[in-house]
Amino acid sequence: MTTTGNAVASSGLALQKIRQIAINVHDPDRAVAFYRDILGLQLLFRAGHLAFFDCDGIRLMLSPPEKPEFDHPSSILYFKVEDIQQAHAELRARSVTTEGVPNLVAKMPDHDLWLAEFRDSEGNVMCLMAEVPR
Repeated sequence: MTTTGNAVASSGLALQKIRQIAINVHDPDRAVAFYRDILGLQLLFRAGHLAFFDCDGIRLMLSPPEKPEFDHPSSILYFKVEDIQQAHAELRARSVTTEGVPNLVAKMPDHDLWLAEFRDSEGNVMCLMAEVPR
């Protein structure tokens, strides 16, 4: 296996950046309203029960689970924000369920890493993330 730039090449396999992330939803209309109206993501298009959003070049696909074994909470997505206190307050003002307050997670050499968890309309845990320069 060799590393070339941002991709790892192994027997012709060269993974690049993540292009799309699927998020399980049980009520597609409610989830679309949350991601579009509450989080402010751009709705690209809908296809049946699927909805696709742009998140700075990464597509988020909202989709009901195809099979029972796929019916589980999604992975935690970390949304970068400039001002985590303001973003957290805005989510609370929009009646989003938050998991506590923003907290300092790590002091890095040139910035502080802050996180604040919240839940989407389907109960999936999501997170705000801010890298605050020192």
